[in-house]
Amino acid sequence: MKVIEISQPGGPEVLRPGERPLPRPGADEVLIRVSAAGINRPDVLQRAGRYPPPPDASDLPGLEVAGEIVGGDVGASGLAVGDRVCALVNGGGYAQFCVAPIGQCLPIPTGLSAAEAASLPETCFTVWSNVFDRGQLAPGETLLVQGGSSGIGVTAIQMARALGHRVFATAGSADKARACEALGAERGIDYRSEDFAAVVKELTGGRGVDVILDMVAGPYVPRELGCLADDGRLVLIALLGGARAEIPLGEVLVRRLHLTGSTLRPRNTAFKAEIARKLRERIWPLIESGAIRPVIYRQFALDDASEAHRLMESSTHVGKIVLNVEH
Repeated sequence: MKVIEISQPGGPEVLRPGERPLPRPGADEVLIRVSAAGINRPDVLQRAGRYPPPPDASDLPGLEVAGEIVGGDVGASGLAVGDRVCALVNGGGYAQFCVAPIGQCLPIPTGLSAAEAASLPETCFTVWSNVFDRGQLAPGETLLVQGGSSGIGVTAIQMARALGHRVFATAGSADKARACEALGAERGIDYRSEDFAAVVKELTGGRGVDVILDMVAGPYVPRELGCLADDGRLVLIALLGGARAEIPLGEVLVRRLHLTGSTLRPRNTAFKAEIARKLRERIWPLIESGAIRPVIYRQFALDDASEAHRLMESSTHVGKIVLNVEH
């Protein structure tokens, strides 16, 4: 099969086409004939040598795919060989075939193309796990999404809005802020020209938001704690702004604030399968109804993965970047 390999740690140019034998699925795993694969920030970090895959994962990049089950162990999943699915994987997505745990496979929502379906798993699993499970966003509560124009951001905005929450989002330009509003954010905040903490406090009558989903960290953390409501939860999913922060512990004590975080890739299959079950029950119907829609900024051929990574690193996109895989 054709694959995209990381020839050595480095820039986008180190992504090279190659050939490998088809992977073999084990117990509770299926082989997917890949039609499309999503591009995600962890792929970029892995390529740069800053995010090694788990020991039992493929060394090929790619954390989400869509295609057809062509073999393996479907078990009692309700899925079958021949079904069109999308899947969250631990690696190996930049290839014509990929192995996926059956518990991390979901049927492609009715009406969606393979490219649209491939843009769903990584963001949907991440948002559900961190906003609703870890962040415990409850009915009537508000959410601030940092990086609202990213793949994670556009999913978090839509998912929370579709479930009835007030949502605010930051982005790196006025145009991106307006794009966040078009997706359901009550207010998009241009963090380059506006103080997001002040805007949030004003929009909530001084109360603050209940949950913040943050991929920046660093100097954002004390400002975020300051615009949380009492008993609010700050959930970190990346450290793009740095791994150190000065935390006002007195405020944490007095206002009962929660600071937490997680990474999804190292978690076990049972954990991810439970997220998949919740997504199929709560979110897949909203996708099929059109209340949540995939947002694809641009599609590339598999051989052009290096160009896709250059676009990802430019941060000029709104939504997801997807590779189309030909056979």
